[in-house]
Amino acid sequence: MFKLILRRIIVAIPTLILVSIVIFGLQKILPGDPVLAMAGEERDPAVLEFLREKYRLNDPLPVQYLAWVKEVGQGNLGVSLRTDIPVTTLVKQKLPVTIHLAVMAMFFAIIVGIPLGILAAVRKGSKVEFGANLFALSGMSIPNFWLGIVMIMVVSVWLKWLPASGYVSPGTDFWLSFKTILMPSLVLSTAISAYLMRHTRSAMLEALSADYVRTARAKGASERIVVLRHALRNALMPIVTLVTILFGELLAGAVLTEQIFGIPGFGKLLVDAVFNRDYAVVQGVVLCIAVGFIVLTLVADVLYILVNPRLRYA
Repeated sequence: MFKLILRRIIVAIPTLILVSIVIFGLQKILPGDPVLAMAGEERDPAVLEFLREKYRLNDPLPVQYLAWVKEVGQGNLGVSLRTDIPVTTLVKQKLPVTIHLAVMAMFFAIIVGIPLGILAAVRKGSKVEFGANLFALSGMSIPNFWLGIVMIMVVSVWLKWLPASGYVSPGTDFWLSFKTILMPSLVLSTAISAYLMRHTRSAMLEALSADYVRTARAKGASERIVVLRHALRNALMPIVTLVTILFGELLAGAVLTEQIFGIPGFGKLLVDAVFNRDYAVVQGVVLCIAVGFIVLTLVADVLYILVNPRLRYA
């Protein structure tokens, strides 16, 4: 296990370096000059020059990149060019909001997608399987932004059941926090639950056709024990890794949902930084997302070995 983790970390180092180069290079091709936006309407040449020197924008790109990497290595992601707030502070403020949204969305996806996948596999060829496949196809086809707008119109405007936008921390008001996070988490969970349903169904169908399942049935085991104890335990091994990877996608892919529901999370921070040409914030946020993906991939590999005794023994 230790050798696996060490090997994954060694492989992740050049990946992280390449990602940092891409992040730094892509933000340089964004149109516009952030210094012009910072200098105000007068745009005094002396002020422009001072700002470029302060943020090292006059240095060659390799020098800027090495200086940025050095600061990142010390835990400093820079300072926002618009608000003069450290990027680390912004990340600490916004990341818990997105994690809260992602955890809720993954919770709904798991409690819906995995049971539907099991039922679709156990009742193959029935109306239950047809309904589960229809749900999966709809979940993967309907865009999140369209579903979010429709839910706001129906649930918030017409029925007035839930708030249309905003976010409240669970520590401030738990019930109000649940009501504000419920709709966006349901919107985010639709596609994830569809993927989980499809993968669970495929894994269960393969497990139910295995020799050990036929042996368990031949020994007189009940269908419930065969499905839950024998088939499901083996079918869940790839699902565990899939859940981990999909959770990383939720952290990085909640941009549109956060924009629609006015949630001040990681996605909204990134969108605002791009429109404001806030290079430091864009670099910091994307780098955090990349590191999160690498860490979650490592966690997925470890979990796969932990739940698979054959790989663990090997």
